[in-house]
Amino acid sequence: MKKLIIAASFLLALISTGSNLQAQQAKNVVLVHGAFADGSGWKNLYNVLTKKGYNVTIVQNPLSSLEDDVAATNLALDKQDGPTILVGHSWGGTVITEAGNHPKVAALVYVAAVQPDNGETTLQWLQTAPPAPENGVLPVDEKGIVYFSKEKFHAGFAGDLSKADADFMYASQGAFHAKGFLTPITNAAWRNKPSFAVIATEDKAIVPEIQRNMYKRSNTKSTEVKGSHVVFISQPEKVAAVIIEASKATGK
Repeated sequence: MKKLIIAASFLLALISTGSNLQAQQAKNVVLVHGAFADGSGWKNLYNVLTKKGYNVTIVQNPLSSLEDDVAATNLALDKQDGPTILVGHSWGGTVITEAGNHPKVAALVYVAAVQPDNGETTLQWLQTAPPAPENGVLPVDEKGIVYFSKEKFHAGFAGDLSKADADFMYASQGAFHAKGFLTPITNAAWRNKPSFAVIATEDKAIVPEIQRNMYKRSNTKSTEVKGSHVVFISQPEKVAAVIIEASKATGK
């Protein structure tokens, strides 16, 4: 009987520890970039969050398929030591919608990002409103890769950055395999995890109308910020505030 009591006490202690872990405020943040970009764009936001005590990890998406980008994100999540806020920009929103099912993800944050539901693709949502005249997404090339044009990159992707910064982003954009836009979501994490969003009101790549419609449909808590598609670069403090809000919500 004594051994049984000891075993039961040990089991209760384990359960209590697990509950406390779930109730912890998430201090880990994993950032997932989108198409026509790489992880270097997160530097401003990284600086803001790390100065506030967050442990930040930046995923370098291979951009070869949805499955590959989800796998890269899961590798980063595996390394986290506790509850984590998973943040996605643009195409990265599709990635976190699938990768957000990882057990360490406490909440999702969409930054001017796509947010499909089960069975939906990224392309479906991008076609729900006419593109802005500044949009410079080029036709798919002979290798199945799509790029953002050099001529429209500044106005269409990073309009509130300097031309020099926009030129750097253009030069560092990844080779995005277009098949990712056609791959449907199988298990939308936002259906089961708290979700937050930043709507970029000056976005020319994913027009604000699309962002508002996606986040309204999913009951995602949204914050509108005046900024281009790369609002996380031009307005890092405001984007960080939404991530911090998501973090604090996990500790309640």
